[in-house]
Amino acid sequence: MNTKLYRYLDSEKNIALDPEGYLVNQSQWNEAVASLLAEDEGVTLTPEHWEIINVVRDFYARYEMAPAMRPLVKATQQALGNEKGRSVYLMMLFPGSPAKRIARLAGLPKPTNCL
Repeated sequence: MNTKLYRYLDSEKNIALDPEGYLVNQSQWNEAVASLLAEDEGVTLTPEHWEIINVVRDFYARYEMAPAMRPLVKATQQALGNEKGRSVYLMMLFPGSPAKRIARLAGLPKPTNCL
């Protein structure tokens, strides 16, 4: 497997990513790793980003899969209300493909049904 290595903060610990930028070893995820991944994508994580990341991590803990866009919108709506549980809001925070981007930053595998 072709992996890309990230230096973890100031230590010698490296975090392996698959070719699409997802963690190879999910147990290495923490908030600092998420911040490094976000920085690599040119995103500064705000409290609003963290709310969504936590919703997705809770979804994964419950269903053992990262949500695709429709389940992501529904889970966000249930957890955070109608204003934040909209695809427009998620796209504003995570441009491009929100489901894939959030899963990557949350240290989860690529959502099924996402190209």
